[in-house]
Amino acid sequence: MSTSEESKQAAWWRPALAGAAAGVANGFFGGGGGMILVPMLVRLCHLTQRKAFATSVAIILPLCILSSVIYLLRGGLDWTAALPYLLGGLAGGFLGGKLFKGVNMDWLRRAFALLILYGGVKSLFF
Repeated sequence: MSTSEESKQAAWWRPALAGAAAGVANGFFGGGGGMILVPMLVRLCHLTQRKAFATSVAIILPLCILSSVIYLLRGGLDWTAALPYLLGGLAGGFLGGKLFKGVNMDWLRRAFALLILYGGVKSLFF
């Protein structure tokens, strides 16, 4: 086995750690896994910013489905209230996915940081 292969096998815990952190955030808060996952994918898994954003979406989808099923089974999901947000989210997700490739990564990283900051300030004070 080459050194490169040994290095890849030894680093299996990095993606597992990033996924676990995103899963915990999704389970506790009903979302927010991407806010944890994107920085971890960049730092721990050495993905580019663009690949980290795209990869986090693919990882978060099954986590959100799992969290939704658990909330549904435990009586914590109101489909009537969620439906308008789901429809708007589908449209926004489609538009965001289409526009993603052309967005400057510096701008996207700063916008993401501002979103996290806004969420944190709002959670603390409102």
